[in-house]
Amino acid sequence: MSLDEPAGAGNRGEPVALPSPCAEVALWMCELARPADEIRALAATLSPAERARAARFGRPDLRDRYVAGRATLRVLLGRRLGLVPSEVEIRRGARGRPYVADGGTLDFNVSHTDGVAIFGLTADHRIGVDIEHGGRQLNVDGIARKFMAPDEQSALARLAADERRRALLRLWTCKEAMSKATGDALSAPFRRIAIAADGELRVAAGPPPYTPNAWRLLPIAIAGGYLATVALWHPVTPPAA
Repeated sequence: MSLDEPAGAGNRGEPVALPSPCAEVALWMCELARPADEIRALAATLSPAERARAARFGRPDLRDRYVAGRATLRVLLGRRLGLVPSEVEIRRGARGRPYVADGGTLDFNVSHTDGVAIFGLTADHRIGVDIEHGGRQLNVDGIARKFMAPDEQSALARLAADERRRALLRLWTCKEAMSKATGDALSAPFRRIAIAADGELRVAAGPPPYTPNAWRLLPIAIAGGYLATVALWHPVTPPAA
């Protein structure tokens, strides 16, 4: 399956293709803030369950961002499958991870931060993506103690403060993308997964299913100060949908 896609026209609501770090992956980015009339049109492409979920958001801005992100995902999946967005059937599989009914080996993942979203599509293996803004301020030492492996904590401790913060964000995008590929989310054993970031990103150690030979970690080039990572999972035994 070819995953090449032309870049979008650059309109505010149009998903724009990003440079892909490998041939197997197609990536897009879009802004989530849209005019009210556009949000109404996008909401019409959602399933009844998605519209019900959108209605449960307590804040209109969060509701509209959900609608924009979900509708854009449907647009991208529809293009791949030859369907109009409203015809795309997104189901929940193991651990609640979404997949496309009748999509074959097509897999996808979405991440959002700071009013933007990225979308990753691939085939024949699982994908996870995660994006953070490089300027995000956070409790570096506290997060490192809770989520980073001992070797990672030692490497972070040797860095200057701002360099340490950005290095932690990069490690976080790697682990979050991996946990999204498996569907484990925050229940993943983050402190037992060690990421080597000296040159190419790679998994240095981890328990099943986070063993090094099952993963590829690839940074995504995005302008605007963002840090993002693609995680590709090649399990020996294909996971259940």
